[in-house]
Amino acid sequence: MKKRTTIYDIAKALQLTPSTVSRALNNHSNISEATKKIIKQKAIELNYKLNTHAQNLRMGGSKTIGVIVPKINIIFFSNIIAGIEEIANQYQYNIIICQSNDTYKKEIDCVNTLINQNVACIFISLAADTKSNEHLKDILQHQIQLIQFDRVDNKIKTNKVLNDDDEIMLDAVEHLQTQGYQKIVHLAGPQNIGIYKTRKEGFEKALLQHHLPQNKNVVIEDCYTKEIATTNITNLLSGNNRPDAIIAAADFMTLTILDVARKLGIRIPEELGVIGYSNEPYTELTTPTITTVDQFSFNMGQTVANLFFQDLKNISQTSIPKSIVINPKLIVRASTTRIK
Repeated sequence: MKKRTTIYDIAKALQLTPSTVSRALNNHSNISEATKKIIKQKAIELNYKLNTHAQNLRMGGSKTIGVIVPKINIIFFSNIIAGIEEIANQYQYNIIICQSNDTYKKEIDCVNTLINQNVACIFISLAADTKSNEHLKDILQHQIQLIQFDRVDNKIKTNKVLNDDDEIMLDAVEHLQTQGYQKIVHLAGPQNIGIYKTRKEGFEKALLQHHLPQNKNVVIEDCYTKEIATTNITNLLSGNNRPDAIIAAADFMTLTILDVARKLGIRIPEELGVIGYSNEPYTELTTPTITTVDQFSFNMGQTVANLFFQDLKNISQTSIPKSIVINPKLIVRASTTRIK
């Protein structure tokens, strides 16, 4: 591999000192404009690129933010990244995007990579099977700021950006009740992840508040993989005590519900109401279209980034970790509309 051009190569070519070249490339006032022009021209000729990693190590900081998400190809997380990037660009910061693939091991690898890159801050949404927070503590021990969003560990005292899952579950149950649904079930996500635990608890509170049936079968836990979800939904819809509505903890679960219902000849929304969570684009393309929850993910990304830059402006002040809650919205579509 061809050796990367350094300031020493430029200095040697022009018979100058490396410190002179460095100051010229950084527009130092002690270097004349004529000398700067000569040095910058030689840098172009030699294809010199600034080694930002080395510069960050020298400066003890960087203008780079690390972002770790479970899945980049989920629109919810893509929109969050877009929101973060929009704000970061305004402050001339770059972002490094890492994907944990929803695994704890890969998440640790991502954290270590970003620590080694000496990033200024790490924004993270936890993987589905993350059960320890030692790697999060490691970030803070390296004096790197940490901001959690969506999937968070409440035991780690950092800034967080979340959705109001309690209120939206109340809205979802209330909507189903107005459409005549009475036997409502919740397909839950992994309970080690805070958002899925909160959604489950919000659902149970909503049933209680609306005086709807509650028993051990109203929540089907850990339907996070397609295989497990298919088995659980098939058993649920094939039984004698079949529910007339399902609220899923994530939109991808609703695709399995629609598929199983079609195979069993169950009509949606006439015999079964379906609500998802995240407002993925495909929810408007299915037949019927799927009622879901819009989490305002782009705004969530902007909020996460703004938290970092606000703290950056107040660096001399002691910052108290805060949680910002974004109110999601129920998007009513055909999968729950049976009363016109």
